[in-house]
Amino acid sequence: MTDTSIATARRARRFFTRTAALVATATAAGFVLASPAQAAPLFSGSADIPDIQAPPLQLPAGVQLPPQVQSVLPVGSVTPALAPIGPANFTAPSLNPAPGEVVGIAQPIIIGFNEPIEDRGVAERAIRVTTDPPVTGSFYWINDRQVRWKPAEFWPAHTQVTVDAGDSHSTFSIGDALVTYADDNTKQITVTRNGEVVKTMPTSMGKPGHETPNGTYIVGEQYRDMYMDSSTYGVPIDDPEGYRTYVEYATRISSSGIFVHAAPWSEAEQGYTNTSHGCLNVSTEDGKWFYENATKGDPVIVQNTDGGILSGADGLGDWNR
Repeated sequence: MTDTSIATARRARRFFTRTAALVATATAAGFVLASPAQAAPLFSGSADIPDIQAPPLQLPAGVQLPPQVQSVLPVGSVTPALAPIGPANFTAPSLNPAPGEVVGIAQPIIIGFNEPIEDRGVAERAIRVTTDPPVTGSFYWINDRQVRWKPAEFWPAHTQVTVDAGDSHSTFSIGDALVTYADDNTKQITVTRNGEVVKTMPTSMGKPGHETPNGTYIVGEQYRDMYMDSSTYGVPIDDPEGYRTYVEYATRISSSGIFVHAAPWSEAEQGYTNTSHGCLNVSTEDGKWFYENATKGDPVIVQNTDGGILSGADGLGDWNR
């Protein structure tokens, strides 16, 4: 037996000694093996036995408790060991979200490297994502200088997240579950917060030839006002389909230039027909409400258009991969 395996066996033996003591103490107290409805005082007239407040035991790496032991331990009394984190093959990367940010439930973790990464597996093993409550997810690479991580499903509201990547660290929070649905069948936008409808607004989406793609978008930057210019994507402003338009309360939902924004010029069409070049046009009042309530990372789900699917490589289209 190697020195390493001897040390591992000793750690496991010490852990099981502590676990056995916890089980024995709890069993002797008479409340671990019985459900709360079955618990009884030690003797007639005695008070109920208080819970034993033992610090959680952390499992040694590679150790699992037998099911019969797990079944009698108090919830939260044992925590799994953190996966080992490997050496970094990169200098301190940029992390998004930044420390202290509060973001929406669709926000991916974005790790930007200062150099191209040749061995992606080594890099992934040098990155740890820990969450409270526990959340499963996976890495996906945008290119050799950027990797992202997102949960298998939208983050649970109010999750706490910590990212460790070499010499870079970020702890951020997930806010309320603000989910927006834009339905081309009804020409209506419906916004829910933690499952409750909080706002509906008529909209006018992409007209024929400029149909808004379906899919899940992610809220990005927000601008109190801005100019939208078709020349930025190759259509001169003097073209019949060109434009340079001043807009207010603009919330980006795709890197390709789709926004939810105030469009007072199309209020008569909103809720009835599509007239935009792909954006979700709303009234000034509704655009202001969305600008003030939407948060970076909130999902916007577009349904029932003739515009295909938003690309998963859009930059804010991660949920369509």
